[in-house]
Amino acid sequence: MKHHQFAHVNVPLEQKICELKQIGFLNHDVKRTEELNELWLLFLNQALPQYLTKSAKQVQLKTFLATAELDLLSYLEQKTVDLHTFYNVGLQLLLFRPGVDFKLSDPLSAMERLGLYHAEKLTTHTDLLGAWYDLLCTQTRLGQTLLDHLAGLGYFTKFYDLPAIKKPLFFNGKAQPIFDTSKLIYEVVYIESDLDTDEDGHCDLLRAEIIRPKETEHGLKVPVLYTASPYHQGTNDDDGKKLLHPANVALQHKTPTTTSKPTFLRSKPKKAPQKRTVMGRSTRAEETFGRETSYSLNDYFLARGFAVVYAAGIGTKGSDGLRTCGDPAETSSTIAIIEWLTGKRKAFTNRTENIELKAWWCNKKVAMTGKSYLGTLAIAAATTGVAGLETIIAEAAISSWYDYYRAGGLVVFPDGFIGEDADVLAQECLSMKQDFAKYREVRSLWKEKRAQLTQELDEASGNYNAFWEARNYLNDACQIKCDLVLIHGLNDQNVKPKNPYQLLEQVADLPVAKKVILHQGEHIYINNLASLDLTDMLNLWLSHKLYGLDNQAKEYLPDLLVQQNTAPDAWITPSTWGSAKKQIFTLTSNNELSKTTKQPLTEKMSFADHLDQATFAHYTNDLAKWHTDLVANKAPLSANSLHFVTETLTSPLTINGVAKLKVFVASSADHGLLSAMLVDLGEAKRLQKKPTLLAAKALNSGFRWRVDDLVGFMYGPTTPYQIISKGHINLQNRTAPWQNDELFPGTFYDVELSFQPTFYTVPKGRKLALIIYATDLSATLRGNEALTYTLADAPNHLILPLE
Repeated sequence: MKHHQFAHVNVPLEQKICELKQIGFLNHDVKRTEELNELWLLFLNQALPQYLTKSAKQVQLKTFLATAELDLLSYLEQKTVDLHTFYNVGLQLLLFRPGVDFKLSDPLSAMERLGLYHAEKLTTHTDLLGAWYDLLCTQTRLGQTLLDHLAGLGYFTKFYDLPAIKKPLFFNGKAQPIFDTSKLIYEVVYIESDLDTDEDGHCDLLRAEIIRPKETEHGLKVPVLYTASPYHQGTNDDDGKKLLHPANVALQHKTPTTTSKPTFLRSKPKKAPQKRTVMGRSTRAEETFGRETSYSLNDYFLARGFAVVYAAGIGTKGSDGLRTCGDPAETSSTIAIIEWLTGKRKAFTNRTENIELKAWWCNKKVAMTGKSYLGTLAIAAATTGVAGLETIIAEAAISSWYDYYRAGGLVVFPDGFIGEDADVLAQECLSMKQDFAKYREVRSLWKEKRAQLTQELDEASGNYNAFWEARNYLNDACQIKCDLVLIHGLNDQNVKPKNPYQLLEQVADLPVAKKVILHQGEHIYINNLASLDLTDMLNLWLSHKLYGLDNQAKEYLPDLLVQQNTAPDAWITPSTWGSAKKQIFTLTSNNELSKTTKQPLTEKMSFADHLDQATFAHYTNDLAKWHTDLVANKAPLSANSLHFVTETLTSPLTINGVAKLKVFVASSADHGLLSAMLVDLGEAKRLQKKPTLLAAKALNSGFRWRVDDLVGFMYGPTTPYQIISKGHINLQNRTAPWQNDELFPGTFYDVELSFQPTFYTVPKGRKLALIIYATDLSATLRGNEALTYTLADAPNHLILPLE
């Protein structure tokens, strides 16, 4: 496993010495006459916080090997520490194993192979001081820095009783876990919104759960990590299953519409009713809570001087209102929490007495965190320009809800959620249904509102309309004032890569920082990934953004960081996502993808879109088998697609950005769709899209605090292919997703299909395949109609953005 550290800050020696003193590793001024071994032994003893006596530490020190012949204590009695011995012991402190992970005869070669920093010489006191400082910043075999590992063993408990005025504590630009998590304060407030989505004549109250350090009771003002999660108070999964839309339905012909883009009237939340009259004020909450549904990244920062707030929003348990799924009302309820944290909105201690409670403990700086719907609401909040939101860390987040549930005039279901749509998600997240008496009062209204959602989302056409316009955050991207951290999986078929890609296009010229991390996984968190110091990176980032620390975070963290698909632990920092260099491949009559245009199609090529009922049922129940047989062009699917393949590649081919397919195509009916996929062909071991568990509960957030699993992307068994990217389009929406073009049976039309953005290398010795088909059983509506599609005998092209 190679380790990639981007948050290891290079600081001057004087600062290293000062910081070593601040965290207790150095308790005196080093003298030139002081023995190197004496200074080294001081550091080593400090690095064994779990051993409480000198004799216990001595026993443990004897278990380390200094050389192949000498244990550490024996070495100290006979020799003076040198560079190799320092790192022999240092690697063992970092949990690497002699004879397994490194050779005692050559530790430096192993460190270079593992991607670990090491000093070049160690002959003086200053060399030793600098090397020890950097060792504390180096990742262990389990993916945390040595200092974070020591924190899990109790190193920082001696700082728990420091007065609040001396907290937080930073080392190498990052906040350290000197806050006693056993004494965190848990409290609930009810924040008054501007909404009345349940139409009861009162502004909706929003429940927020707060976790903050006890030091806030003694004058410390802390920033907030805020996670807006509609799932936080529970979900109605059974209700959602009952509401799923039928997927095995046929496309319908759409009545042609105007060629000009219509003006969509964007809905706005209704004017707020009169606000509550404050009947008193308090500095203490009246309600607490037990174990929250937490996010391990938030847990990590709770030990380091940050507060955390969870809020589920309108229509969830403990809050008022009704779910609206992605519209301006939901955005308004999301930023209401930020406005309270920054002193611009009222909150109350309970739901009835109107006793106001301020966020007096907050320093008025907020970051939003979370994946999927959680990250989506962070993007929504950012597009309002709300004051106090300093940054968002949005993982696998939606930037336009149309691009979650639709594509090119088609209903396209998120991966694994066949039949789901925005109305289903709203029902699933209406956890206020679990406030039984309260739900009884709004049940009839909710059924009306949900029916309205179902009508407005217009699943029958799949077109972009006013409903989706109201849920398109790109419209307001120009208002973003906070810095962005966007993390996304290149194999995410739930929230597809188009979402961060198009957001980046919209904010390209805005004067905000944009940090993008693209990994090879699916719809997952990666803060527990072994090969990348992501948690450390975000500590550097948030220490700067929320505590104002001048730690060069913007310079150290790359603007674009991409995990390569060609090795388990390879990360690169390209200049852009989306190459301007284009390569045209021609689709030929002998089913080749040719870099020349000398052999375009010389005859029409057709494929069907129908299966017998038994085969259709079999594949809809086994989508993995459908994908495999489609790629293999295997019967009974051999007549249902067209395959075009390059020659065996003599050099790697890296696709960076949005590939496009331009074809001259006809349908046998007055309606139809086109799907296409790019495929890496060739027997090979490939990275799995789901990380492998490397060590259960191995990552400590602090001392006797919460833990997380360590995971890594590993090679799976040999496979014949990997799907790189897909694209889908309704042939009647070839101009725009809001416009219906005419489609006459048997008539050929120019159609351009865009694939999902990617960053993928097809290695030398393999082939790139283009597969053109119609119904995608894993994503589109599945009418199983007896339709035929034909490519004309004219130039048809695949356009690839290449590195």
